[in-house]
Amino acid sequence: MTSTSARPGMPTVVLVHGAFADSSSWNGVVERLTAAGVAVKAVPNPLRGIAEDAAYVASAPQQTPGPVLAVGHSYGGAVVTNAASKADNVVGLVYVAAFAPDDGETLMDIEGGSKDSVLTSALLPLQYPTASGTETEFLIDPAKFHDAFAADVAEKDAAVMAVTQRPVSSLAFATPTTNPAWKKLPS
Repeated sequence: MTSTSARPGMPTVVLVHGAFADSSSWNGVVERLTAAGVAVKAVPNPLRGIAEDAAYVASAPQQTPGPVLAVGHSYGGAVVTNAASKADNVVGLVYVAAFAPDDGETLMDIEGGSKDSVLTSALLPLQYPTASGTETEFLIDPAKFHDAFAADVAEKDAAVMAVTQRPVSSLAFATPTTNPAWKKLPS
């Protein structure tokens, strides 16, 4: 999704969703930004692992004329941390309740020892095919989705979100960050 009614000189805001979500999770933000005359793109995050996701997400700023402000939510923060270094026109990063891993750090390093994460205990492992075999991905148990992921929305809305959630590859948690963009860009 791209809006075209931008104010001159303003960067295009590129929004990157986190795990278990899709670009529609930014709909309210897109509406507010476009109403304010800000160009915006909500980029689909493949959720297949930091390296693959960062390469894909980096293609959005690379194909966007002018300056870009990259915004990541949750896992999307780790993705923009890696993706922004691959695009010369990213002028800043915004982390919305997001991960901002350091060089060589994985999300497992950050979250692995967490004792207070409700989400971790709600994950269901699944298998998906790859070109070289299979890989593990995680889905939030639909019965636990509201409490673990969307406690701030109505239960009926969380029930729809539970059915439409997108699983995330285990590679998202195990792939190390390289060249974190927050070290060189305003964040």
